[in-house]
Amino acid sequence: MFFKFVCAVVTRALFILISLIGVWRVVWVKDNGLYWFLTILYLPLVVEMILTLRRRRGNDYKWFSPAIFLFLISIIPSLWILELHHQENKATDSRCDKLDSSENFKSLLRLWGNSSADSKKYKLPLSSVCANDWILALHQILLILLILGKWLMPAAGELSRDQLSQLLLIFVGTAADILEFTSETLSDIKDSSPPMVYIILAVWTWSMLQFPLHLSVLAASSEDLSEPAQSRISHIRTDIWSTVEALFIQDGPFLVVRLTVMIYFNVVHQMLIFFAIKNFLVVILNIYRLSVLICDKSS
Repeated sequence: MFFKFVCAVVTRALFILISLIGVWRVVWVKDNGLYWFLTILYLPLVVEMILTLRRRRGNDYKWFSPAIFLFLISIIPSLWILELHHQENKATDSRCDKLDSSENFKSLLRLWGNSSADSKKYKLPLSSVCANDWILALHQILLILLILGKWLMPAAGELSRDQLSQLLLIFVGTAADILEFTSETLSDIKDSSPPMVYIILAVWTWSMLQFPLHLSVLAASSEDLSEPAQSRISHIRTDIWSTVEALFIQDGPFLVVRLTVMIYFNVVHQMLIFFAIKNFLVVILNIYRLSVLICDKSS
C-alpha cells in the first residue's frame, strides 16, 4: 500500500516538474511573465492524484489513464507555443550552441564544480542552447516520461503484468514513430508555412492520445472467460478498437501529412520516402485486418 502511494505521488510529481520546465522555457523565450498562468493546467492533475489516492488507493484505470491524459493537457500547450515561436524566428535562432556540444558540457561541469561566487564567471550553458534542441529535448523527455510513468503508476487489478509489459513495448515503438514524425517533418518545411505547421502539430497532438488509451493489449475481462462465445466476441471487439486506433490516430494521419509534404512542398528525400512507404503498408495491413475481424464477428 505504501509503495503504491509513493509510486503514484512520484509519478505525478515528475509530470508536474517536466511541465513546469516547459512553462519556464516559454516564459524565457517569450519574455512575458503572463505565461506563468499556464501552470493553472496542473490543477486538474493534482485533483486527479488526490481522488485516485483516496478512492482507488493509487491504482490506475484499466482502459484509460486520467493522469497521463491530464499530463498531456498540461505540457502540450507549452510545446505548441515553443514550436510556433521557433518557426517564426528561425533566422535569429540559428546563432546558438548545440545542446550536445562539448563546450557546453564542460562549462556545465565547471559550473557545478565551483561555488556560486566563482560560477558567475562561467557562462550558463543552457542560456545559449539552440531553440530547436530545447524543443527536441522536451519532446524526448515527454515521451520517455510517458513510458516510465505508465510503468511506475500502480496498475489496475484487471491489468496483468504480461499485459502491462506488452503495453510498454507498444509505447516504446509508438514514441519512436511520433518523435521521428515531429522532428523530421517540421524540419522538412523550409519556407514559412503556418497552416502546415499547425496541421503537423495538430496531428502530433492527436497521435499523443494513444498513450492515455489502453486498447492495444487489453482483451476480455476475467468474468467473460467462463463463456467461450462471449470471450471470443469480446476479443474480436477489442481487436477492432485497437486496429481502428492504430489506423486513425497514428499511421493514417502520418501518411497524409508526409504525402502532403512530398507533393505540395516538393520535398523528397530517402528517409521521407521510407517512412511514407512504412505508413502506407501499415495502413493497408490495418485495413485488411479490420476487414478480417469484421467478417469473423459477423460469421
